[in-house]
Amino acid sequence: MNRFFRGVFIVWTVLRFGLDELVLSSFAHPWLRRLTRIVSLGRNLRAPRGERLRLALEALGPIFVKFGQVMSTRRDLLPADIADELARLQDRVPPFESSLAVAIIEKAFGRPLDRIFASFEQTPVASASIAQVHFATLPGGREVAVKVLRPNMLPAIEKDLALMHMMAGWVERASADGKRLKPREVVAEFDKYLHDELDLLREAANAAQLRRNMQDLNLVMIPEMVWDFCMPDVMVMERMKGVPISHTQRLRDAGVDMKKLARDGVTIFFTQVFRDGFFHADMHPGNIQVSLAPATFGRYISLDFGIVGTLTEVDKEYLAQNFSAFFRRDYKRVAELHLESGWVPATTRVDELEAAIRACCEPYFDRPLKEISLGLVLMRLFQTSRRFHVEIQPQLVLLQKTLLNIEGLGRDLDPDLDLWSTAKPFLERWMLEQVGPEKLLAQLKAEAPTYAKLLPGLPRLITQYLKAPPGVSRQELDALLAEQRRTNRLLQALIYGGLGFALGLMVMQFILRIRLF
Repeated sequence: MNRFFRGVFIVWTVLRFGLDELVLSSFAHPWLRRLTRIVSLGRNLRAPRGERLRLALEALGPIFVKFGQVMSTRRDLLPADIADELARLQDRVPPFESSLAVAIIEKAFGRPLDRIFASFEQTPVASASIAQVHFATLPGGREVAVKVLRPNMLPAIEKDLALMHMMAGWVERASADGKRLKPREVVAEFDKYLHDELDLLREAANAAQLRRNMQDLNLVMIPEMVWDFCMPDVMVMERMKGVPISHTQRLRDAGVDMKKLARDGVTIFFTQVFRDGFFHADMHPGNIQVSLAPATFGRYISLDFGIVGTLTEVDKEYLAQNFSAFFRRDYKRVAELHLESGWVPATTRVDELEAAIRACCEPYFDRPLKEISLGLVLMRLFQTSRRFHVEIQPQLVLLQKTLLNIEGLGRDLDPDLDLWSTAKPFLERWMLEQVGPEKLLAQLKAEAPTYAKLLPGLPRLITQYLKAPPGVSRQELDALLAEQRRTNRLLQALIYGGLGFALGLMVMQFILRIRLF
């Protein structure tokens, strides 16, 4: 019954803000235009279409607000007026009452506000779909930012998620593509990340992990958590001072190298994905700033870590090989990887899949980013995936979303940025690290504790064997000697094989470096 009423509310909101008229008016057919005029009778739809869409998403709740946040980065796919309005969803969602925020903070810490902070700004500096942020000062004088979860968030999200689960079940049963698209698994994945985002203590842990991972890169700054003041519904962190990345003209006036900034964004993304397998998955402009302080001039400032993505070693290796093959235009290898991973049926012909992928991607190479519509590329790849029954992998949905965000940011900073050329050297270096001697040494180091436990026991086992009472028959002794000779030959083969493997790695490393440089 709750899902039914929520569905009715969604339909009513669509009609209230005239979103049906907005969709119908985008078609050129005369009879649809006449239908648009009919459905608009008796309704006040004089407000701009972008404003109506934004207000509708705000009225529908946090899940729909997040959808608008993602779409606001795609200015190549949206009209300018709609993109400008949706950009207001990034950090200007209507705030809730400051008195409620104070009550939540005092309840979390069990004491009055003036005994927690030396000063606390009642007016929030940012308000998003899940929480809002206030600036404050700790008793020792340290400036901090206080993030407070919106009240009664869980019941509102549960209603929308229940409706989404129900609709996903309908799609899976009714659509021919239902099994391939795995809508129920995708919604379950979205469900998990939304619930994770409602736990600010988990977000603080995510931020701490990313801060450790990125501290040696010197390209991005992540706030330090004040752990004594972090709770599930309140989080206190170091206050960061920067300029929102969407204020491009202000950054240019300050002397920031926009081309380098765009390249650094790509480097940060691929480092988090392929080196760490742990990446910031909510990188819309509202969560990214740029430092103008002299000591950290031009560095990114990353905020809001409620949603992070993780990849296994298998996922990273598969994706890296795919990207590397794409950059080399080795479409046959891409097709083979899809077969090896089980993403397409084993009966699929490699040459047919290779030809389809080539037709999708080849027209877009050697072009600057401003001339590429990734939306069109994705649409053509989707059509290809339907033809070959490619199964969508739910664990990669966040990665795909983040890659779209990165492209949108790169387009705003440097329209001439070539995403492929910028990422290719990074991925090739990463592949070298995976097959080079450094990787071998790292694996040996990881296995060292196991060997350390086994080696001390070997003398004792040998002594026990030598002290064993006589009575072993000649036949058994011959068998033992033969086994010993086989063991010796095996050890020799392993030693020679190891030396040959190390020599081969050195030769391969030398050849690959010649190719790269």
